[in-house]
Amino acid sequence: MPADELTVAGRRFRTHADYEAALRDQRKIDSIKAQTNLNDPKQLYELFQELQSGIYRFETTVGNDFDDEIYEKIEALKKQGITAENAKNALKDKKKAKKEKIPRSPKASKTKKNVGKKKLEDYDKNMQEQILEELKKQEKRRKLIVAVASVVAVLCFGYFGIYYFYSARTSMDYNELAALKGSEALSSTQERNEFSLHKQSVKMPDVLDEYKTLYEKNKKLIGWLKIDDTIIDYPVMQTNNNEYYLEHNFNQEYDRNGSLFLDCDCQIYPRSTNLIIYGHHMKSGQMFGQLQKYAKASYGKKHSIIQFDSIYEKATYQVMYVFRSQVYSENDVVFKYYQFIEANSEKEFDSYMQEMAKLSLYDTGVTASYGDSLLTLSTCDNSQEDGRFVVVAKRIQ
Repeated sequence: MPADELTVAGRRFRTHADYEAALRDQRKIDSIKAQTNLNDPKQLYELFQELQSGIYRFETTVGNDFDDEIYEKIEALKKQGITAENAKNALKDKKKAKKEKIPRSPKASKTKKNVGKKKLEDYDKNMQEQILEELKKQEKRRKLIVAVASVVAVLCFGYFGIYYFYSARTSMDYNELAALKGSEALSSTQERNEFSLHKQSVKMPDVLDEYKTLYEKNKKLIGWLKIDDTIIDYPVMQTNNNEYYLEHNFNQEYDRNGSLFLDCDCQIYPRSTNLIIYGHHMKSGQMFGQLQKYAKASYGKKHSIIQFDSIYEKATYQVMYVFRSQVYSENDVVFKYYQFIEANSEKEFDSYMQEMAKLSLYDTGVTASYGDSLLTLSTCDNSQEDGRFVVVAKRIQ
């Protein structure tokens, strides 16, 4: 199939594998819509909760678009004063109000009700027996349907009950994780003395006391990212690939929000020139859902300071460049910000800075020189195919 035909729901995909994944997402969305009345606030809120809890798992931007569509519908309901608590009666009230606008004459209603109505006695004896037999069959079918529906309902409630039980038992709010910073509840005297993620053995410094407890809970912890006056206040993870934490939380449970994670090719110690942290652009605002607010220069100026501590040292950064980019194919000869991790020479570093300056949405007045340490925050950008929104900052202390 030609590349220009790999389109699903208005989205064009580069590979056949991505196209097939988008088709799977579209079939899942069609199934959800067939089972859900999106005009019913109660059902809409139930669907929104299911999407938030990760019951439905999408693979492509087709699924993300549907997720965004439901979120926008929920926001519209909230503006109308319809909440999850009062949504149950919202549709009934709407239908009732609609009926009250069309008053009917009592005489007309009575006449309509009695049109074509015949009693059993109006038929001959043979017909009466046939009618009664048919009524008995319908009653048996009704009872069978009710019994089957009851069993299905019990199984469904049992499934969701178990699902939410385990979800509630294992989930931990990020505020609780933040509260563990500096705690000695789980700290150990054992430290990570060697670091071999990048196939080399390096003597590591001690983990900061503030992060010992969190590190003991999950040794994939590499640091903590915080931007004042924003929702961004999260642990940052790192594994030997860039896939795992796309859909797992700090507790290593499946979570469609994923986690913030450091590019697997970056090194905290010895430190890479540029540390790249990825996170999902969630419509709810979680993870890097609010990062695109940096597109406005006024917001960037107000939130120019970023705190990123590794588990070994504290550091503060100042926003330098803000730009939109893409994930390009291997054959595209173009600046790929996600490949800028190490600058091996001053010439190479300056070249990277020039490329970023060209892309930047506005001039922050901040520049960097060879030898400076950088921090890059990256998330998805739906304004273009395979789009990315990027914020680059320079370490100032």
